[in-house]
Amino acid sequence: MMDLHLTRSFVTVVEAGSISRAAARLGLTQSALSRRIQQYEEQLGARLLTRSRHGIELTEEGRLALTGGQRLLSAWAALREEIRLHQGLETGQVRIGGGATTVSFILPTAIAAFQSKHPEILFQLKEAGSSEIAEDVLQGRLELGVVTLPVRSSDLLARMLMDDDIVLVARRDHALTRNPRLRLEDLAGQGFVGFEAGTALQQLIDQAVRTAGLEPHVVMELRSIPSILRMVATTGHLAFVSRLALHDQRDVVELKVSGLDIRRQLAVISRRNSRLSAASDAFARQLLDKRNA
Repeated sequence: MMDLHLTRSFVTVVEAGSISRAAARLGLTQSALSRRIQQYEEQLGARLLTRSRHGIELTEEGRLALTGGQRLLSAWAALREEIRLHQGLETGQVRIGGGATTVSFILPTAIAAFQSKHPEILFQLKEAGSSEIAEDVLQGRLELGVVTLPVRSSDLLARMLMDDDIVLVARRDHALTRNPRLRLEDLAGQGFVGFEAGTALQQLIDQAVRTAGLEPHVVMELRSIPSILRMVATTGHLAFVSRLALHDQRDVVELKVSGLDIRRQLAVISRRNSRLSAASDAFARQLLDKRNA
């Protein structure tokens, strides 16, 4: 009979990359964890791991075991959460992910408001690009995501959350701040701090500015919005960020450029035809209710 403790031990070893790190995570000795892996291999009748100078490596059978084990653990977690639906909101967890704007400026206040009413709810939060978050929701690693529309998969339910204005920002003492009627040609020769290439937001920005006739000179790419704003403030480069990021900013200001209007739509996504946990359902409803407030 399959032992979920052994399955979880094996998956943790692979994710940690070594027996020692996995043992620390699980609160076990290395020898005890090694015995668990050996028992798991005996149950499955195959060698799953090999050791190398770089740590551990999966055999082909080990790759199959990892995929199957992750699926088993996900199904077990879903079963436990399904049972908790009958327990109200006294316990439970919300597994949610979003991009830099969402994680930095939308979710913190929403989570604080939710936990003030339901302090025992645990939040597991992931920051990543929209495509990665959508895939995590599809695979059940997350229940909820906040992503940039459009959503490509018909297996995802997307509920409109808000319009997000993307604005150009500069250091407060930048020469361009003295011009109240900026044109696109005024931005020629300026250095730009961008988001990581390939993210939904950066693709949206690139398309909008090039359609308007500007080819921005990107001098660096960062993921964190606070890091981008700090770089703008210290280097004098420009950047496009969500207007939400400018709240309480002292060193960075918005530049208004004639003929340049960038806006995206953010949506809350979940798996279609899949029942959310009580906690995730309540949190999603709070987010969407605030949209209409």
